[in-house]
Amino acid sequence: MKKRYNDFNTYFRTIYGGRVHKITVDAGFTCPNRDGKISTGGCIYCNPQGSGTGAFQKGVPITEQLERGSRRVIKRYKTDRFIAYFQAYTNTYAPLERLKQVYDEALRFKGVIGLAVGTRPDCIDNDILDLFENYARDYLVWLEYGLQSAHDTTLALINRGHDFNCFRDAVDMAKGRGIKLCAHVILGLPQETREMMMETADILADLGVDGVKLHLLYVIRGTPLHALYEKGDYRCLEKHEYAELVCDFLERLPHHVIIQRITGDPHPAELVAPMWALEKKSVVDLIHHMLDVRDTFQGKFALRR
Repeated sequence: MKKRYNDFNTYFRTIYGGRVHKITVDAGFTCPNRDGKISTGGCIYCNPQGSGTGAFQKGVPITEQLERGSRRVIKRYKTDRFIAYFQAYTNTYAPLERLKQVYDEALRFKGVIGLAVGTRPDCIDNDILDLFENYARDYLVWLEYGLQSAHDTTLALINRGHDFNCFRDAVDMAKGRGIKLCAHVILGLPQETREMMMETADILADLGVDGVKLHLLYVIRGTPLHALYEKGDYRCLEKHEYAELVCDFLERLPHHVIIQRITGDPHPAELVAPMWALEKKSVVDLIHHMLDVRDTFQGKFALRR
């Protein structure tokens, strides 16, 4: 089957000759947008766990989290190579000594060949980047910056707590260090038009990031977005709308950019809407179908710019 975009699995198979799987790690970090440094409410869509498992708060050490995760991965995917994925909250928001301690612990685990660290662009400095640069000499290091949108009006509306220039500066600071950079983008944010979302794609194409994660905005119970949704002030995207937007977005990204994901994974117990967000395989299949029907591909319009 013809590959329409540069997906993460193909990237790993090209580099390592086989499958590499991420194992989610919760290191017990918090977020400046929740602990009062910036705000206490967080982004309007964010659940109280910050997309994490809460494992660290339950007393599960990082090594044990990796042990549990690796057993599942080995059984299901028949691979013994892993990326330790620090996902919950802001995973560079701690003293440097603490960061080095948790990253070192993860890298000591058998089969871990690298790190993926989710963070905010306003929680990066040169000392942290020096640490990642040192790791990148021996390991694969992906630094994942939450952007969500390149539009400051949207970032303010969702209570993101930083502007786009902060993201641009964080990208520039990390370049030339051997670190791979991934940008997280959410499609369907309040008051964003298709044109605004495509502008975000074009801007990312020019910035030269190595990867992109695309997420659907879904409504989680108890969040400020939930309140907007209940008042009728926010409308969720329909499945077909979302799939079309993903195709449009991919067309604007250069083909070398690695697409780490094209939709999200809401927890069923937390999800309010849209319920089709739980149908991940169906959503992915629809996106693939649309790419085929349109006979289009990642980078189609990036090549013309």
